[in-house]
Amino acid sequence: MAARRLSSLVARSVASLSAGRTVQPGRGLCRYGTAAAAATAADDPIAPSVKVNYTKLLINGEFVDAASGKTFSTIDPRTGDVIANVAEGDIEDINRAVGAARKAFDEGPWPKMTAYERSRILLRFADLLEQHHDEIAALETWDSGKPYAQVADVEVPMFTRLFRYYAGWADKIHGLTVPADGPYHVQTLHEPIGVAGQIIPWNFPLVMFAWKVGPALACGNTIILKTAEQTPLSALLVSKLLHEAGLPPGVLNIVSGFGPTAGAALASHMDVDKIAFTGSTATGKIILNLAAKSNLKQVTLELGGKSPFIVCEDAEVDKAVEMAHFALFFNQGQCCCAGSRTFVHERVYDEFLEKATARAAERAVGDPFKEGIEQGPQIDKDQFEKILRYINSGIESGATLETGGERFGSKGYYVKPTVFSNVKDDMLIAKEEIFGPVQSILKYKDLNEVIRRANATNYGLAAGVFTQNLDTANTLTRALRVGSVFINCFDVFDAAIPFGGYKMSGMGREKGVYSLSNYLQVKAVVTPLKNPAWL
Repeated sequence: MAARRLSSLVARSVASLSAGRTVQPGRGLCRYGTAAAAATAADDPIAPSVKVNYTKLLINGEFVDAASGKTFSTIDPRTGDVIANVAEGDIEDINRAVGAARKAFDEGPWPKMTAYERSRILLRFADLLEQHHDEIAALETWDSGKPYAQVADVEVPMFTRLFRYYAGWADKIHGLTVPADGPYHVQTLHEPIGVAGQIIPWNFPLVMFAWKVGPALACGNTIILKTAEQTPLSALLVSKLLHEAGLPPGVLNIVSGFGPTAGAALASHMDVDKIAFTGSTATGKIILNLAAKSNLKQVTLELGGKSPFIVCEDAEVDKAVEMAHFALFFNQGQCCCAGSRTFVHERVYDEFLEKATARAAERAVGDPFKEGIEQGPQIDKDQFEKILRYINSGIESGATLETGGERFGSKGYYVKPTVFSNVKDDMLIAKEEIFGPVQSILKYKDLNEVIRRANATNYGLAAGVFTQNLDTANTLTRALRVGSVFINCFDVFDAAIPFGGYKMSGMGREKGVYSLSNYLQVKAVVTPLKNPAWL
């Protein structure tokens, strides 16, 4: 359901183009082209109608201060002002959380509970999420800068749907009976892996929580989850609701903190059986190294991307422009699978470029709590400055800046939607993950060329293909070395669709049935048979 809502955001825009209608700005909508009015709107943010009630660590079912007493500030990206001070977890807090999770797994009721009862707790949690929908959406928007409509209409419903999906799996996880070459009864058991460490990023705090916590709980594991220091608030709120739904103490522990301290301690902990991480490829390598050096714990990684979005010569240009725009600019461009290399066939390149530039120039930027806003601020000052450095790099390397290229407003971390043309494959903006609203448009001549160039990257997370030709779509689908290929669509994140990457975009898959294997061990049980009637 949520995936369809996400697709519908694009579908409505495409439909309006097909019908020849112009979408008019709604109340509070600010196109960055009207610079004075738009900047004023961004610099005068709306006060969120939500209170921050949970800022401590959640360990063994209770909210507690960090052992050190330290806190850190979580920042409103609209202004740079402090939202709240949050407990800063460190090594000692990770030890406490791991101890609680280990006791809950070895001695507590969760892994010994029937799978049906675990399922019922997750379903009660989903009901509570619906009851607290507005509070969750407002808090997530405030802490992350995402447009409220995106969070309220897409991400919170998707979050809820994911937990209902995994609740459905809880009592359907089972092993097999295996025939053997001899008088033996052989069965396999699918057992929970134990204590799982999980580290989630700041770009989709709620959704990544569900991708990791959902399958781990459905399989009967216990968890220590480290949130991103930029966005710690929503995980604490929904975890409180999960305990209200009946989750036993110690099953889910939340530690807010920083990667080099809390994250490293979790990845290297000798009593953690599994580590799952979503974030940059550079950090993923560190996680993998720490896991190997400690107890060789199992690892799942969902890492960076530099996804190609390929517009073929037969594409309907207006629709292709809108879909490519969505593929890149969605979530302020802060999406690991963003279609950040827009390859356009030379026959339609000029028309596409003109329309893509116009679409970016009219993108509604401003306070994410205002109606009609498409793009809020970047997550923080570091990311804001990193994006501007990449934009300067594009200009200095000879790419043509068609629109944008600078900050928006005078307060917060807004960046104008930016489009580059005449981009070459060896430019940094075409090679490295920018994680911002910067579209690089590249020209190609034929399928063989675009396949070679699309695959000439260390990443392999996703790709988009826009064509009316089934043979072209099939050719590209099989040739592209990526984990997901979206044909005439993008960012369809249904709960059942697996997600993960090739090459340096990670290992393992999240969502769908494939994600369950991340949190299960397979045990073979062999018993001799005496005088069996059959084999």
